[in-house]
Amino acid sequence: MAQRILTKYPRSIYKGTKEIKQHFKHLLVIDLECTCKKYEKIEPQEIIELPCAAVSTTTWEVENMFHEYIKPRFNPELSIFCTELTGILQSMVDNQPHFPEVFEKFCKWLKENNLNDKNDSAFVTCGDWDLKFMLPSQCKLENVSLPAQFSKWINLKSSFCDAVEYYPRHLVDMLSYFDIPLHGKLHSGINDVQNMVNIIQKLHSKYDFEFKINNMQGDILRKSTKSG
Repeated sequence: MAQRILTKYPRSIYKGTKEIKQHFKHLLVIDLECTCKKYEKIEPQEIIELPCAAVSTTTWEVENMFHEYIKPRFNPELSIFCTELTGILQSMVDNQPHFPEVFEKFCKWLKENNLNDKNDSAFVTCGDWDLKFMLPSQCKLENVSLPAQFSKWINLKSSFCDAVEYYPRHLVDMLSYFDIPLHGKLHSGINDVQNMVNIIQKLHSKYDFEFKINNMQGDILRKSTKSG
């Protein structure tokens, strides 16, 4: 998406002294990594990494973490490009369960840690691709029921724009804006989650930003692509 400057002065100038009350007790920072090829569309595309960090909006620290690799069922051999992009080796997925088992484990983790109430917790993604397209597609492919909790989320890029009046192109753009060093390897799901957590913490500490739902299923009028 093209960059845009909305106003002359940053919103932080007008920040009040009273701390904003957050809508959610936890922000569930999630970033899916999937099978891919360099110059070819892979069908079907499958999730091979599922990390999620539960960030408390009281302490702004990660309280709990879920992280699993997933063996793709329909295209089990990862492309060289996929490994180079994500850092995920064939050996890291070969002995892992398929998506239905991992997703069931993930939903159980949410419930056991009291993170499955959509009024208390909200997913945070970098863009809309993960929960708008990829997860519903994977669930449909595997005939897995998708809980309603996954139908709404916070697009971190949109939240970033609301805070700083600039729409970022991707994850690195947000990190660069705040002079935050890149943690680990870009496009590694677990590393991207940590980078998103660092941005969330900065939005809180610098802008006292109010995190709220800004996208949901059926709410996007144009097709989104993943970047971040």
